[in-house]
Amino acid sequence: MQTPLLLFLATLQLFQINTITCNGDKDLLNITTVLVFGDSSVDTGNNNYLTTFVKANHNPYGQNFPGQVPTGRFSDGKLVPDLLVSTLGIKETIPPFLQPNLSRFELISGVNFASAGAGYDDFTGSIFDVIPLSQQSGYLRQYFEKLVSLVGEEEARIIISRALALISAGTNDFLFNYYTMPIRELHFLQELYSLGLRIMVVTGLPPIGCLPFQRALAREVINGCLQNQNQDSILYNDKLKKLLQNTQKDLQGSRLVYSDIYKPIMKMIDNPQKYGFVETRRGCCGTGIFLEAGPLCTATASMCSNSSKYLFFDSVHPGQEAYQFIFKYSYQTLVQRYLKNSTEEDYHIHDPK
Repeated sequence: MQTPLLLFLATLQLFQINTITCNGDKDLLNITTVLVFGDSSVDTGNNNYLTTFVKANHNPYGQNFPGQVPTGRFSDGKLVPDLLVSTLGIKETIPPFLQPNLSRFELISGVNFASAGAGYDDFTGSIFDVIPLSQQSGYLRQYFEKLVSLVGEEEARIIISRALALISAGTNDFLFNYYTMPIRELHFLQELYSLGLRIMVVTGLPPIGCLPFQRALAREVINGCLQNQNQDSILYNDKLKKLLQNTQKDLQGSRLVYSDIYKPIMKMIDNPQKYGFVETRRGCCGTGIFLEAGPLCTATASMCSNSSKYLFFDSVHPGQEAYQFIFKYSYQTLVQRYLKNSTEEDYHIHDPK
């Protein structure tokens, strides 16, 4: 649990979207801009432009991405933010904010501030010299200034206020025992609100005890998930849901949506054949059960023959197939909680596959 490489775990999480009507989702949500904050679960390449070694801009990452190129995404293909903007009809993928020479369209339609290895706590990101969430909110200020130069201040404020913010972080902090009370999440949400954001989707923690890396450290690769760590994730998520409910009351005009990452991952682990997987205990890259993630998942590592059959691509990050199911599952959450203003007890999530 104290091994530093765990810091770029992907709270894989976030939120995602799947079409319910033929072309109604974009109209219903009226979303034309998406802004992303978080860690390696949603980083689409910002770490490529940092001095950190926590990067995924090398093979075998990206082998199922369009063009089969590694882009800095910690997976074999697209991540949830890409699936989101594509489903909303905004664009096919979402670029990292640090990418040079972003076009007017890319900036107006949304960018990604996430950084692999980041957390709500500055200390989490400082170990590997990545971008903590406090600095990501600072980049949002820079982004606003870029918008002002493109469309003027009034229109820039409208774009920010109508944007959908996806926030996927917390797993890295969790590993350093910062999960007893999600206070840092509260401060971050308040900061984003003060900068003009109103619609925020916040993911909880995954079943951390089922990550191949964690199971390998505990020497439980064969026997199953670490139930004590999974229980910690559940307790944290319960606190986060209550925090979001209370915070929305305090932030006038805000809409804070909790996105469950825990349940869809457990569905795939409990019934892998139903979702097309043959392996959920180890990743496709390398041995799949120890250090093969980021700089240690390389072109020289042994690989499984078909990564789409593995829930995890490396020892901590899901593959594109798993992200697609998480995406479909989470969209139902968004529609029913955001559009219908339901509580968790008011509705039933149908299995999208």
